Amino acid sequence: MQALTKKLRLDTWIRYGVAAILIAVPLYPKFPFLSVPGIYVSIRIEDFLILIVTLLWGITVIPKLKKLWGNAIVRAIILFLSVALLSTLSGIIFLHTVSPLVGFLEWARRIEYFIGFFIAITSIKSRADIEFYVKCIGIVLIIVFIYGFGQKYFAWPVITTQNSEYSKGIALRYVAGGHISSSFSGNYDMATYIILTSPIFVGIFFLMKKNWQKLAIFIIIATSFWLLVNAASRISTVSYMIALCITLFLIRKYKYIPVVIIVTFIFALSTSSLFNRYLNILDLFKKMAAVPAAYAQSQLPVATPQPPPAPAFEDRSTSIRLNVEWPRSIRAFEKNPLLGTGYASTTLATDNDYLRALGEIGILGVISMFFIFFRIVKELVEKSWPKGILSKKELNFRTVYLAGIIGAIPGLLLNAVFLDVFEASKFAIALWFLIGFAVVLTTYKQSLSSE
Repeated sequence: MQALTKKLRLDTWIRYGVAAILIAVPLYPKFPFLSVPGIYVSIRIEDFLILIVTLLWGITVIPKLKKLWGNAIVRAIILFLSVALLSTLSGIIFLHTVSPLVGFLEWARRIEYFIGFFIAITSIKSRADIEFYVKCIGIVLIIVFIYGFGQKYFAWPVITTQNSEYSKGIALRYVAGGHISSSFSGNYDMATYIILTSPIFVGIFFLMKKNWQKLAIFIIIATSFWLLVNAASRISTVSYMIALCITLFLIRKYKYIPVVIIVTFIFALSTSSLFNRYLNILDLFKKMAAVPAAYAQSQLPVATPQPPPAPAFEDRSTSIRLNVEWPRSIRAFEKNPLLGTGYASTTLATDNDYLRALGEIGILGVISMFFIFFRIVKELVEKSWPKGILSKKELNFRTVYLAGIIGAIPGLLLNAVFLDVFEASKFAIALWFLIGFAVVLTTYKQSLSSE
């Protein structure tokens, strides 16, 4: 098998296949290729790219199966996928809450997300491979910025999947005061992608010795920040700030933490769409605080037999979550607390990944999901900080990459409280590749730590 792999140069094909995935998935708009009845999500061209790379990888991984199973994170992922399959079968056979085709395709989509982790931990040969992939991501961020800038100022088309009509590949135009999504399917998954990738480049910035290198990395960071602010996601802006502050703390760049906080606040408040969304939240809290006083006043004797009704108030996105999406997932959870009602049973969005998981795969599914992140954090922190790699004073690519991923994880978990981040394909596929790279950097010390 190894002789066949070497003869066919499969390792080289996989290397460039992974690069193609990391570039194509975030950049290629979500044009449907094959529609699936009963679901908004379509099979797209990039799915075939991932399938081809997976098949090539499958040939090379056969001799490494024992090593693959020996990874604790892999076992946690297999456990999660097993519970998710059981939940889907329960929804199909017993509850009749999801059709067999849709349920199995949604389950297979989760395998597609995780496959990047499996490929990463078994195919990386040197630190240079990971550096090559990070350069690809840097190019992606620049192109995403260019296209987002074109959407805002030159009416370039917007392709989104935020409802059933838009998911058909309809080209829209940016509306003043709207949200930038660039090549992503929505502003939220673009913002989450930036939370994942920006901490890595912030760390790399401090490695650069030459001015032109620093300038190149600064441009990537600055353009990413522009995209984040123009995505106008309130929670993503906070998550971004947390991710960067943790990263700077881990690489001991403490004096830059106040800079990140101040700059983030200044730009968030100076962007009209994002500023107005924060004002909506403040207005909502003010009106909520006024309700008890209004209620007490209504109990006093008055000449009018009926007290006037309290004024209605709502923030649109908050209202949708509280009144429609979250109750829908809670009702699904109540039908089957242990296993939920199966994938795709709670429709397209819940805007809370944890409630969505509770509704679709139940308590057992949520526990197994958190177990994956527990294993990831345990693996990265134990081998990186405080007694491991990050305890050393010198900075190198390995330390800043690990600090960036460790810093990004809390921001991503916070984002998942208000968004379905782990279900967004453009983000999720990149996430598991990048986490896989981090695990490789902590594991293969001899071959990957030399600078």
